[in-house]
Amino acid sequence: MARQLATPYLAADVIIEMVDRPGCPIVLIERKNPPYGWALPGGFVDRGKETVEQAAVREALEETNLRVQLKTLLGVYSDPERDPRFHTATVVYVAEAQGLPKAADDAMTLRVVSVERFPENLAFDHAKVLEDYLVFRNEGRVTPLREGEK
Repeated sequence: MARQLATPYLAADVIIEMVDRPGCPIVLIERKNPPYGWALPGGFVDRGKETVEQAAVREALEETNLRVQLKTLLGVYSDPERDPRFHTATVVYVAEAQGLPKAADDAMTLRVVSVERFPENLAFDHAKVLEDYLVFRNEGRVTPLREGEK
């Protein structure tokens, strides 16, 4: 009898730098669905239909109405407890965009925020992701491997 393989859900999240604004602020969305809070635009990869990169670009467009250009991979975040609903691994990209973002799809509202100050009520592990992003942005260092760390 074959054992059914169960793996984590796969998501893609995007840190969108608004390159047409002073200081290159980033876009955060306020989630319409649980878990509530501010989050990076992103969502699940459509299995069998798209790559993780394609999912990142699609989700950014669906939630912010921005066409993004992916610049780099920031990191993979896979702590089994990062999403209170179920085990989800996410691949986080840094991207750039121009224009006027508009909340749509799973985004109730959105904000373009300075990297100097993020909202306190961030969903998932996005506080950790944004910490890593600031190190990358300020120092050019890639996200560290976190074997065994939660």
